[in-house]
Order: sequence, then structure tokens, then C-alpha cells
Amino acid sequence: MENAKETIFRIKDERGDSLAILGHHYQSDAVIDCTDIRGDSLELARKISGLTAEHVVFCGVYFMAESAAILSRPGQKIHIPDATATCPMADMAEAGRVRKTLGILEEGGRKIVPLTYVNSSAAVKGVVGEHGGSVCTSANAKVMLEWALTQGDAVLFLPDQHLGNNTADVLGIPGEDRLLLPRDVIHGDPALAVNPDAAEGKKLILWPGFCPIHVEFTLNAVRRIRKIEPEARIVVHPECDPAIVREADGNGSTTFLIKYAEEAPAGSTVYIGTEENLVKRLAAQYAGCKTIKPLLTALCEDMGKTTLANLAHTLETLDTAAPVTVSNAVKEPAKLALERMLAVCS
Repeated sequence: MENAKETIFRIKDERGDSLAILGHHYQSDAVIDCTDIRGDSLELARKISGLTAEHVVFCGVYFMAESAAILSRPGQKIHIPDATATCPMADMAEAGRVRKTLGILEEGGRKIVPLTYVNSSAAVKGVVGEHGGSVCTSANAKVMLEWALTQGDAVLFLPDQHLGNNTADVLGIPGEDRLLLPRDVIHGDPALAVNPDAAEGKKLILWPGFCPIHVEFTLNAVRRIRKIEPEARIVVHPECDPAIVREADGNGSTTFLIKYAEEAPAGSTVYIGTEENLVKRLAAQYAGCKTIKPLLTALCEDMGKTTLANLAHTLETLDTAAPVTVSNAVKEPAKLALERMLAVCS
């Protein structure tokens, strides 16, 4: 009996161009080895419209498969090996609460433009599209926040408060022009949590979500490295706390981090603050030339739910499995929000 990896490559050969397997950089090496296209959220979103494959299998988390389904062409089927692979940050913004929050913030007549990180549900993207907003990734957050600020009186940035604050720092938006919504808005009634008077005059209103992986990185870890290895460089993902980003030597998307490791001088040491699968892959790639280390151990359990076994099973059942779908009521405004991003960043 053939093993899972043999099954995957046999089916890939049989299916040919009718099958495409996409993988996010945070997937394990074993899964990445089986993918046709790999990248960060922006890179993978850009690939969807150009794919002719009938079946697209997304090795990542559920919001990514939803985005692929929104951008897919008619007749194209999007699959995910484990539909329970969610994103805790995305789950911190529920569409009904986002819609209600926007209504509260606009009671005084101000136009609030929502800008959602791609790490959000299709339903949230739909609300954002309905309200004239768009989507961003960690790679294009600066460009998209600049765009959103020209579209109305203020921006509601969600769900990641840290990416919002770090991007605002890059743009020079003063702290007094920002408002972080109370944590109660995540699980409670926005009518009880959101004070429209407090938001009056603010340019940037931040949803209080965060990535549980990237908040594990600490200033103490950065300062310990500075003390023990003063020549080492430290780069982090902008989902980290702004205090850590300010002390790092650089910050950016997974693509930025990959490029930084590539361009680091031979013999140098680089610590990277992001999901460990990517850091381990870079460490192996540059072993013997330069040293790449994780800032701290941080593995995303949801990314880890995609395995060779369930990827093989997905490929074996492509013709009978129910694909990832998004209702037309959500799909149209969500697609509009995503297409605004792709147009601005074209």
C-alpha cells in the first residue's frame, strides 16, 4: 500500500493541470513539498484569478480557502484538507458585531471606512465591502491604510490591533488620533462597548483583536539577544506588539522576512519573530552559510492541522467532496472588497 506522499504525487500526476495545490509559508515542510504554489496571503490571493485548474486545494486556514472561493472563476472548486483549521484572530471579529459597530460609529454623520486584514472571515469581508472598504495584508497594509484614509472621515481597522498600530506608526499617525475599542466588542454587545463620543475626531479606530502566536514574542526575548549576541539581527512580523517592532531591526510580511534572510550577509545571525515552520525552513536552507534562529518557539496549531494524510484524503475524494463555498449574499460584497485591494496594489 502506498503512503500518503506517494498518493499525493500519484494524483497530482493523474490530474495534471486540472489540479493546483496552494500552500501558505507557515505549513510544515512535508506539506510545502507537495504544493504547486506557495506564498503569503497576498501572493496566494493574486494567483487565484489566473488559475485554470478545476480543483484548487488550499493548504492553510479556513479564511484563506474562503478568499480563494470568493475570487475563484465559475466552475472552479476550492478545497481545504481540514475545515476546522480556523484563525483565532479572524474569530475575534464577528460580522454582526462589526456591522453594528460601524453603525454606532457613524451615528454622528461621519463616514467610517472599514479596512480588514485578510485574516478575517468572508462574512466580515462582505460587511467591509458593503461599507465601501477593502482588505489588506501585512505586505500592503501601509498602502491600503493610506488609501482608506482618503475614502472617508476615519478608518475602522480590524481585526488586528497590532498590525493597525504598527502601520499607523509607519504613516506617522499620532497616538492621539487613534482609538482602541474595548475588548468587550469581541464577544459582547457593541452597543454596550462602543462609545461614539470617544471616537469623535479620531482618524484610526482599532478593533482589539490579535494573533495569539505573535503576541508570544516579548521584549525580554529581544533584549536578551541584544545582550548575549549584540551582532545578531532581529526581524519580526508586524502582528507583534509595537514595542517589539520598534526594538527590532526590521519588520514585515512573511515575504519580507524570507527576503531579509536571503540578503543577510554570509556568516551573520538573524533571529526571526514569526511562526516557527517558516523559520526552521529558512534555517535549513541557509545552514552552513548563515545562522537563522526563531526569536521564540511559536507554532500555529491551526496551520498544523493540514497533514500529508488529510491532504492525500482530500485529493482522493475531490470529485465527491463538498468544496468550500460562500453564499452569493456574502460573496459579492466580499469580492468587491478584495478586488479593491488588488486594484490599489496592482
